[in-house]
Amino acid sequence: MTTNRIALDSRGERLKTLFLHPPSFEGFDGGAGARYQARREIRSFWYPTWLAQPAALVPGSRLVDAPPAGLALEDVLPLARSYELVVFHTSTPSFAHDVRVAEALKAENPSLVVGFVGAHVAVARELALEASAAIDFVAGDEFDFTVKEVAEGRPLSSIAGLSYRDNGRIARTPARPPLEDMDALPWVVDVYHRDLDVERYVIGYLLHPYVSLYTGRGCRSKCTFCLWPQTIGGHRYRTRSVDNVVAEIAHARRLFPGVKEFFFDDDTFTDDVPRAEAIAHGLGRLGVTWSCNAKANVPLRTLEVLRDNGLRLLLVGYESGNQAILNHVKKGIRLDVAREFTASAKRLGIKIHGTFVMGLPGETRETIEETIRFAREIDPDTLQVSLAAPYPGTELHREALARGWLGDGGLVDGDGVQTTALGYPHLTRTEIFASVDAFYRQFYFRPRKIFQIALEMARDADVCRRRLREGAEFVRFLRRRARRTD
Repeated sequence: MTTNRIALDSRGERLKTLFLHPPSFEGFDGGAGARYQARREIRSFWYPTWLAQPAALVPGSRLVDAPPAGLALEDVLPLARSYELVVFHTSTPSFAHDVRVAEALKAENPSLVVGFVGAHVAVARELALEASAAIDFVAGDEFDFTVKEVAEGRPLSSIAGLSYRDNGRIARTPARPPLEDMDALPWVVDVYHRDLDVERYVIGYLLHPYVSLYTGRGCRSKCTFCLWPQTIGGHRYRTRSVDNVVAEIAHARRLFPGVKEFFFDDDTFTDDVPRAEAIAHGLGRLGVTWSCNAKANVPLRTLEVLRDNGLRLLLVGYESGNQAILNHVKKGIRLDVAREFTASAKRLGIKIHGTFVMGLPGETRETIEETIRFAREIDPDTLQVSLAAPYPGTELHREALARGWLGDGGLVDGDGVQTTALGYPHLTRTEIFASVDAFYRQFYFRPRKIFQIALEMARDADVCRRRLREGAEFVRFLRRRARRTD
């Protein structure tokens, strides 16, 4: 079916719609919510919130998140015959694989309309369409209402924010303005409850089971490597009202009485301090435990307000322990401020999960050691170490192209594990790759950290069982990495 016929034959009738995070690498966390699409050190999955949002706008739709559910291609293939429209969320590491899934579904049902959404295709719509005739349209930027209008059967030429096939050529409609009234978006937790199993979503540093969602979009920070603000969300923090957020959490408590923690996945929830405090007061009245993303500069008074109203953990992107690297990637944080913030949070009993990135521009053997020393000094409760990932559409990607830093490989290997995409004349990709292993070993294999983890396990049998499983997965992860550097 050509896109032109789609527009003419639909006659304004709603299309039966499937939202699909397709099968991919085993254990691959590449869904519509993951910031680094790759297999993790331990089995982890974020909620597909970016797909759940448009699914909530389309009555009668269904969301299938294949990787956490353990679904393979043969499991989702029969769905092609039951739907008229399927919307794939894709990513740079998974795009080629996702295209093959789309082609298989299209072969199963040639009349199926296939659309792709996500940051990877939003920044290169025409290239995405050229990748396969199985893709009928690609949505750019924020795609919630774009997809809603496609599902309503409107002519594609009348829908803002699309690129599509039209009689053998690729057409593009005008850009869709950013959504300003964030309260116009329906709640995602109803879609979670209808279509997902919360027990399958596990993040090592969050209580299990957890639920994550967004209270706003966009980030004021200008980090050159960060994907979502540069491709989808933008650099203005557009937010839902305090009452709207608190009401969704109250509703989620009724839907998921067994959930132990709610996580706000806004790029930087603490960007708007008065609003963060107002939401915290509302959550305190509900008596829920919650966590969020934060920048390493939250004032002590605000930390106290958040802690006193149910905050358990902050996910903080420290990235590097070298100030020159932070300045180059426009992190907007001083190391002395980060140290003071971390010490304050720890004094208040707030847990910290710190994230670091190896191989950013300016990295040297000396800065690698400097960052490891910094992490050991501030001593977050847990941490994650990633490799610098130059996603298309980011300033880091443009800089890497201009300076010849990109290698021939992709962002992940054939198993979905992160690869070293950037290399420098003074620092090889092998050295950068090996730094992740060294970082983890020097941070976690210390008597102090081992004792801390053992004490946590001794206090809670459920935590003990979980940490034993995660520990085994982590050791296997380190062994696999070691073999790759041999």
